[in-house]
Amino acid sequence: MELVSSKDPQLREVVRFAVCCRALTLLLQALFNLLIPDHAADAFSPPRLSEPGLWDLLLEQLLGGLSRWDAEHFLFIAEHGYLYEHNCAFFPLYPLSVRAVAEGALWPLQRLLRLRSRLLLSAVLLNSLFSVLAAAALYKLGCVVLQSRKVAFLAAILFSVSPANIFMAAAYSESMFAFLAFSAMWRLEKGQSWLSGLLFSLASGVRANGLINVGFFLYSSCKHFALQLQVGSGSVRKLPLLWKQLLSVGSSVILMCAGIFLPFALFQCYAYGRFCGPGIGLEQTVPKPLLQLALDKGYSLAARNGVKPPWCSQQFPVVYSYIQDTYWNVGFLRYFELRQIPNFLLALPVTLLGSWAAWTFILANPWHCLTLGLERRKSEEEGKPRAGFCCPAVFVYVVHATVLLVFGFFCMHVQVLTRFLGSSSPILYWFSAHLLQEYEPLLWSEGTDDQIAALRSEKSLLGKPPGSCGKETSENPLVRLLMNCSLIKPLSKCVLAFFLSYWLLGLILHCNFLPWT
Repeated sequence: MELVSSKDPQLREVVRFAVCCRALTLLLQALFNLLIPDHAADAFSPPRLSEPGLWDLLLEQLLGGLSRWDAEHFLFIAEHGYLYEHNCAFFPLYPLSVRAVAEGALWPLQRLLRLRSRLLLSAVLLNSLFSVLAAAALYKLGCVVLQSRKVAFLAAILFSVSPANIFMAAAYSESMFAFLAFSAMWRLEKGQSWLSGLLFSLASGVRANGLINVGFFLYSSCKHFALQLQVGSGSVRKLPLLWKQLLSVGSSVILMCAGIFLPFALFQCYAYGRFCGPGIGLEQTVPKPLLQLALDKGYSLAARNGVKPPWCSQQFPVVYSYIQDTYWNVGFLRYFELRQIPNFLLALPVTLLGSWAAWTFILANPWHCLTLGLERRKSEEEGKPRAGFCCPAVFVYVVHATVLLVFGFFCMHVQVLTRFLGSSSPILYWFSAHLLQEYEPLLWSEGTDDQIAALRSEKSLLGKPPGSCGKETSENPLVRLLMNCSLIKPLSKCVLAFFLSYWLLGLILHCNFLPWT
């Protein structure tokens, strides 16, 4: 694969570090799951239809912490399909992929593991792969957009210790979505529109917020058309040629947008056919324990007793918006309650980072923001674009992240903002890398051992001799900062504390059914 076959040493370090972080994550979650008793949470917990064997119990001990909360929904869908109405809040591409690997690559294990255990193992393996590939894709994207390999490298390293790390490892769809979204953005930046459109379309089959990615195509097409109009502005452009270009851009945009919306539309049609259709003989096909669970918990089955859900009679019967409204009480300002203050505090770091990122970019590029980047810049004509986070090419990503942030803060369960932004936008990692690279003197050095040792000697107030740094340590900026944590600036400590504390707390809390983001 092009993502990981490069001879770029920084890309190899990104992949190596991502693999190490994923291995450490799996080890720690198993340890915490073993040492800390599970909380009795009021969460979706379907009964197991078959008795576990010895190997099933062992796998549950090792990986059971990754099957908590919404992971139960994904694993249930992969095993039983969309049996309950509220399962339709979770899009199908990820559970389909988990089932395909469980029935394909893990088929030889069927004598040792029941289907549920193979599905859990499949989810963990897939997410480990997708998280590594997502880190590589983020690095490639950063190199193209930021025009700064240092910032792109540090951002990709930070992604491996993302505050949303537990959701990248558990049986959630975040890793798959991040890989598809970052890869699609990278391909679009390289001018590979059709491949980018395919990846964006797959992403919208993983998570609903993939639909927002249509904005990248709209902006890219509009910008390309606007800049073309400004080429040779002194001459009068022929009207037929202008209309021809406009029709060409319009038709390609319509096709790409239709492709991105197609998975969402098909899934809504499937849900309508399943839950609004006759449902003849459905109850006879539902295992009794699952039918009893529906009766005990009030879960809605497909057209049970001929009674159709209310959303079936709506003018636009969209099950996703109905479920978010009815089951999760998602809506504008609905989460603004005093009892939700702890959840707002959980979302505070990512909210501040996202807002600060947008403000920093606006201050650095006021005219570019006012003109929406549709005016040709002098730096473009001179061939000297600004590099780093404040590069004008970052504009559309800042807008994308800001839209997600504002929508999530006012309309969603606010505590999910961390994983919502962490798996959907590169801005969280680019801006954090920008802060570290811009304000941390330890990263201003090119990284030779002598320079780092000299810097430590200069900054040390206690006069202690500097420790030796190996060659591998100096190659990874995050490791370098952690090895010299007593010397780094307060801002760097705050950024690293946010990433690492959420990385660790997520493992401890989420794996034991305790509330987390």
